[in-house]
Amino acid sequence: MSEHICKSHNKSLLMYHLVFPAKYRRKVFSKAVEISLRDVCLEIGRRYEIHFIEIGMEADHVHFMVQSVPTYPVYKIVRIIKSITAREIFKRHKGIKKELWGAALWTSGYYANTVGQFASSEVIKKYVANQGREYKKLYSAQLKFDF
Repeated sequence: MSEHICKSHNKSLLMYHLVFPAKYRRKVFSKAVEISLRDVCLEIGRRYEIHFIEIGMEADHVHFMVQSVPTYPVYKIVRIIKSITAREIFKRHKGIKKELWGAALWTSGYYANTVGQFASSEVIKKYVANQGREYKKLYSAQLKFDF
């Protein structure tokens, strides 16, 4: 996906890199769980405006690259993904619940980072810092009085 999402009053390209560790850092993500997780994420994408660009998995944590709309702050995206994936994984893979001693698939914490597609943070920082420079040069030169 990773193209601009156009709505009636805004156009956005908001992408995030999210990492969710399994509860107790247990190694519960097998190939079968990975397949189920990808299916669940496709369902989430159809139901919500959360588009999964990439999903990467280790035995004890999962990386997501997602794109969404401005009406979903990061914490809401995280809450939606964590709650739905946990419920569905527990439903499809009964043994995982026993390994985790309870009703939580994910830790309460997570890692979140914005992903830039068109420019790095340094490029954007310079761009923002230089806004209005030409305007300032033009008009400050006109305001000099030579008496």
